[in-house]
Amino acid sequence: MVAFGKYLQRKQIEEWRGYYINYKLMKKKVKQYAEQIQGGSQHPRHVLKDFSRMLDTQIETTVLFMLEQQGLLAGRLAILRETHDAILEQPDISKIVELRESYRDVGRDLLQLLKFVELNAIGLRKILKKFDKRFGYRFADYYVKTRANHPYSQLQQVFKHVGVGAVVGAISRNLHELQENEGSFYSIYDQPVLPLQDPVVEAIKTAVDKLTHSTNFLNFLAQHALIMQDELVTPSEDAIDERAYHFNSLLLNLGNTFLYMVNTYIIVPTADDYSMSLGAAATVCGVVIGSMAIAQVFSSVYFSAWSNKSYFKPLVFSSIALFIGNLMYALAYDANSIALLLLGRVCCGLGSARAVNRRYISDCVPLRIRMQASAGFVSASALGMACGPALAGLLQIKFKFYKFTFNQSTLPGWVMAVAWLFYLVWLCISFKEPLRDTEDEEKTNPNETTSSNLLLKIVDIESSRVEEGLRKPLLITSGIKPEDEEDCNESEESQEDSHKPANSFRSAYQLLTPSVKVQLLIYFMLKYAMEILLSESSVITSYYFSWSTSSVAIFLACLGLTVLPINILVGSYISNMFEDRQILLTSEIIVFLGILFSFNLFVPYTVPQYVISGLVMFVAAEVLEGVNLSLLSRVMSSRLSKGTYNGGLLSTEAGTLARVVADVTITLGGYLGRGHLLNATLLPSLVICIGSIVATCCTYNSLY
Repeated sequence: MVAFGKYLQRKQIEEWRGYYINYKLMKKKVKQYAEQIQGGSQHPRHVLKDFSRMLDTQIETTVLFMLEQQGLLAGRLAILRETHDAILEQPDISKIVELRESYRDVGRDLLQLLKFVELNAIGLRKILKKFDKRFGYRFADYYVKTRANHPYSQLQQVFKHVGVGAVVGAISRNLHELQENEGSFYSIYDQPVLPLQDPVVEAIKTAVDKLTHSTNFLNFLAQHALIMQDELVTPSEDAIDERAYHFNSLLLNLGNTFLYMVNTYIIVPTADDYSMSLGAAATVCGVVIGSMAIAQVFSSVYFSAWSNKSYFKPLVFSSIALFIGNLMYALAYDANSIALLLLGRVCCGLGSARAVNRRYISDCVPLRIRMQASAGFVSASALGMACGPALAGLLQIKFKFYKFTFNQSTLPGWVMAVAWLFYLVWLCISFKEPLRDTEDEEKTNPNETTSSNLLLKIVDIESSRVEEGLRKPLLITSGIKPEDEEDCNESEESQEDSHKPANSFRSAYQLLTPSVKVQLLIYFMLKYAMEILLSESSVITSYYFSWSTSSVAIFLACLGLTVLPINILVGSYISNMFEDRQILLTSEIIVFLGILFSFNLFVPYTVPQYVISGLVMFVAAEVLEGVNLSLLSRVMSSRLSKGTYNGGLLSTEAGTLARVVADVTITLGGYLGRGHLLNATLLPSLVICIGSIVATCCTYNSLY
């Protein structure tokens, strides 16, 4: 790919050349500023003021021209409206066809205007990145944040585009009226979703949807899923997605996510009783629960690699492995074998297809609904987390059928085995393997990327930054650092290797910036703390409070049910009121306080202390997870959006390792006795939490 200055010059509309952002001039100014600062002839504050003034002038020129062009389009539509009314009184087929083409011409001119906005957004973003990289100053954060919500800001006019919506509505409504729909008394407003849209209207809507991308609950959930998207998406790739998309297959993918989470947490309330019935200590429940996570560490890798070739076969294997694993878990009671119990859980872990679930949504769901599908992934996980313990609380019955025992310990295994069997049948009947080119999955050709979608992607990023008030300077951080600081942006795009996926954990790790590493540490910490709370709940509550299995199940189900409301609160309100780094650090501190107040020190341990401190810690960890993954989804290198070693796999591995370490900690803590288990397991949580807070504070200004 060519340097952006040449690219911008080539893509400019000749008649509009004087109204584009002068990228070359600003690039030269950045170089001059660097020389002046090095020579001591300019103070950095004067440079910032002068550069800000230059950007304001450039943006003002662009915005005023955009408004002028919108006015011209509105005037053309008003003239066409008069012609339209005359034709409706005296219909003429030839004039109707001519009028429809005139409306399409207005639509095509509007698309040109949108491309004009996109090109200027690219120029703004790149010059801000160049300035930051040259001077090591978070100027982009300051500039966009100070102008995002100011009433007289020209910058926000680019992204609010109220006039664009009015023009789109007029074109869409009039084209619909001119369609052959004799005998219909319905207007466009009576049909919220039109079955067939004019191609021009569809193209405009696609561009507008990109521009209107903003922080909301749905977007927050989608980012929470950490489903990485490639930085450049072409129309042809999106068309392939449309052909590959199959709604029932997506439902089956989400169904796998839901059932796996139910399978993970359904045994938590009864794992200690099951271990003791087989002659082991109650704290062996840590190993029983954690053995599934241990296997998931390895299964995530081969499932991620397998998804390069197929989605159907990994899901079939997953269902079979989980069916067999749950049967082994249920049969361990009658066999009186703790080994069979653990082997069953390991087999269940080997069937963890969460890497496939994420990859399917990333690769096979069209862009227009990918956010909804990603939000569905998170919702299915949260629902499964709540339903697992709740279902265990309902299975409080005991009977024997032939030689098989059905009780609160074995029924979770039997129920999940039947559920996975039904799922497997449904999978074989309804799943449709998406059509795709394997080679395209493994490599991205930058030369095939059209300029239109390059621009759409950048404006998507910019509009998100502006409408969110640029809460996160991390948005402009890059995972790849070119050696040449002067031409770092051009080098970043011109190198073919910058678009190739990572081919090993080592290469994936090398793509992680220091800030991303800190966020993965935070993710490890919160998963560790949550796993300690959940996995040892049955042992702790039975020892201190003599809770029954049903009571433990209700407590865990209530914790699980807080996930979606908390995400709604954060995604819709809190994230719009505070910067992400503020939410991040505050949540870490609250997690720390929740862990601290969970210790059993000088006073008798009470139910309110355990429930309140556990709830505070769990809710704060949920807030922390949402914000943390939301940031990760935007700052990870685009090379981690595809391939086996993608961003989703890295986050899955970090969370799974945390669960493994937590469950091992519970089992080892059991050797100290049940009376010391609580403090023994909370102490490592406290240490890791303090470490993550320190890391966050150290990188708060320099990296965030």
